[in-house]
Amino acid sequence: MAYGLQEFCGDASAILKGEGSIHSRLDAVAAKLSGLLRNDAFVKATFSADTPAGKRELYHDPDLDYYVLAHVQEGGKRGTPHSHGASWAIYGNINGATRMREYVRTNPESEDGAVLKKSAEYDLRGGDTKAYGPGFIHSTEHPETCWVIRVTGTDLDQIERFRFRKLKDKVLEEA
Repeated sequence: MAYGLQEFCGDASAILKGEGSIHSRLDAVAAKLSGLLRNDAFVKATFSADTPAGKRELYHDPDLDYYVLAHVQEGGKRGTPHSHGASWAIYGNINGATRMREYVRTNPESEDGAVLKKSAEYDLRGGDTKAYGPGFIHSTEHPETCWVIRVTGTDLDQIERFRFRKLKDKVLEEA
C-alpha cells in the first residue's frame, strides 16, 4: 500500500512529540514528506491541471497545531526574504521547481534595518523537501507553475514573522 496522507500525519505527529532537537525532528518529518510526495494516488487526489492557484488546508493537528497545506504556485513569482517567526515550515515540491534562497542577518537585531546576506541558493524539485526552523530567513521563487506541500508549525498568518522591508532592509545577493 502506498504511503498516504493519514500515514504521513500519524508519523509527523509521533515525530514531533518525540525526543531530540527541533531541527532533527523537522528533518525527520521532511524525510517522511518526501515519501508522500512520490505517492501518485495522493498527488492525483490533491492536484489537477484545473486546481486554482493558492493554498488549501489538507490537515490540521489540533493538539500540536501543525498544518499540512497544498499550494499551487503560479510561475513567475518571487517572494521576498522572510522567516516564520517562532514557528517553522517544511516545503516539499511535487513538480516543477521552487528556487530557495537562504539568508543570514549580518547586523545586530537592535538596529532598525536588517542587512541580509544570501548564504545559499538551490532548487527543490519533484520529491525534494527542506525544513526551515524557527527564525530561519529564506525566500521562494517559482520560475514555473508548481505544486507544493507545506507543513507549518501553526497558522503562520496568526503570528509575528520577519518580512523583508525594501525601504529599511538591505539584501546582499552575493552568496
